[in-house]
Amino acid sequence: MYADRDFRLTKAPEPGQKGVVPDLIQDLELDTLWDGMARGDEFLRQVAQSALLSSLTSIEEIRFRQQVVTDCIAQPAIVREIYDLAVEAITAEHKVFRSIFSERGEALMRRSVEVIEMFVGMLRRLRQITEEHGDKFNSAGFQRFFAQLRAELDDPYFEEIEAHLKALRFREGVVLSARLGDGNRGVGYLLRSPKPENRGAWYNRTILKKPTYAFSIPDRDEAGFRALGELRDRGLNLVANALGHAADHVLSFFIALRTELGFYVGALNLYEQLAAVEEPVCYPEPAPPEQLTLTARELYDPCLALRMNRKVVGNNLDADGKDLIIVTGANQGGKSTFLRSLGLAHVMMQAGIFTAAQSLTSTVTLGVFTHYKREEDATMSGGKFDEELARMSAIADQIKPHCLLMCNESFAATNEREGSDIAAEVIRAMNDADIRVVFVTHMYDLSHRYEDEHTDKTLFLRADRGEGGQRSFRLQVAPPLPTSYGEDLYQRTFHPETGTGGQAAADEMPPTAPSPGTDDAGSRMTEDSAETAAGVKEQPPMGVEAAAVGALPADAAGTDDARAVESSPIGPRHRQT
Repeated sequence: MYADRDFRLTKAPEPGQKGVVPDLIQDLELDTLWDGMARGDEFLRQVAQSALLSSLTSIEEIRFRQQVVTDCIAQPAIVREIYDLAVEAITAEHKVFRSIFSERGEALMRRSVEVIEMFVGMLRRLRQITEEHGDKFNSAGFQRFFAQLRAELDDPYFEEIEAHLKALRFREGVVLSARLGDGNRGVGYLLRSPKPENRGAWYNRTILKKPTYAFSIPDRDEAGFRALGELRDRGLNLVANALGHAADHVLSFFIALRTELGFYVGALNLYEQLAAVEEPVCYPEPAPPEQLTLTARELYDPCLALRMNRKVVGNNLDADGKDLIIVTGANQGGKSTFLRSLGLAHVMMQAGIFTAAQSLTSTVTLGVFTHYKREEDATMSGGKFDEELARMSAIADQIKPHCLLMCNESFAATNEREGSDIAAEVIRAMNDADIRVVFVTHMYDLSHRYEDEHTDKTLFLRADRGEGGQRSFRLQVAPPLPTSYGEDLYQRTFHPETGTGGQAAADEMPPTAPSPGTDDAGSRMTEDSAETAAGVKEQPPMGVEAAAVGALPADAAGTDDARAVESSPIGPRHRQT
């Protein structure tokens, strides 16, 4: 995971917890991404959470991980075999009997010997994998890993370990030394290695260089056996503790191996699911934080693709030198989906994995912050606008230069003039602090203000709308309009058979049954689309526009989508594997 240090798991926010990070998870729907990486494995999910929330800010570290991910995609079976080996070793160690008496003395030694014997077998298998497949990996991370295994897991190492384990079984008895201390009490108990003349079977010990003295404990002398056991534990305690530490050291190696490989196995899981629906992925090109660089081709929302289990519409973006991107246009035109895809692209890039796009070049941010609209406070402790201001205040306390702030219909809870005034103040303060802002809004007053400024550092994007009210879910560079075409939704809801955007728009979004493998979220979104077309009066949830993307006919999505996977630098290789 890192070139110079180990990766440490961090605790993810608890469900229902409030704050900047929980807001980011909710707004970008990171839970869906983590579920895709985990595939039901809770440990993989925990690793994915920790890695994606601990963004890399060094270009060298990002490229280091990208190279490792490239090796994993090229050799998925070997990577999974090593990961399964680490899991097997950890599971086997937990199965070795442990009791309250296994923390010291002879009991600790016996357990440690059994654990290390098991670990030796696992390490031999790991060395065999290294010898057979180590040369197939080209990344600096894997090359260093296999070089370390070759250097440390050589034949003399295993021979020495097996010699020690054989001696520690004490098949010829235990030789201890001690001396008398105060009050003639025994002190200085030490485990000794038997002299050569004292080794072997009893019939070979006919002549000893020194006289020996011995006594036997009667079979029924429980106190004598207990005292002898205590003496034996005293002599073995130092060696038992050292052996216990050795077993823990090897266990920690397998735990670290499982943790770090778990992240790459999660990336493999995500890649295979996106490739299965022919979505393109790429390794983004990171740029220094001081540069305002942002260029993307066929940028799409991977969470939407995972939920719908099908190819979704992507967008192109050319925002180099722009510190403000204002997104306007038709309702349910793909604005929120675009915003989410942009945020996920930054999170995935700075986790060191591929991104959901055909190509991407972007500035490395020092933090991604989101400010999305929320439902009314159910506790009635404050108004909706109060809640919006409180969340923006929390962001202002933590955000810093060279971060990214993404706002989705922020400050729309008040009237347009006041909301535009407040939004303009926030945008101005953020831009002055070298913070890039992407703002999705229906407030024409706000967007028109920036259009009148004619600044070359602002980019205007508008959700596309066809002549009959159809949505292509693509964004184009265009100035804001004073309408969001809410009439299309009105006609579709109350007059589905007549009117602009009525039946024509409904025909563009036919309710379809979810494909095999579509999860509950995908089914719910498809049902919402069906309700909209059927004339249900409720306002569709934010995810409806995403459902429309999944239901879009293949010919309406455009030929660019069909070519996206073919031109992906990663996609074709998956089909070979």
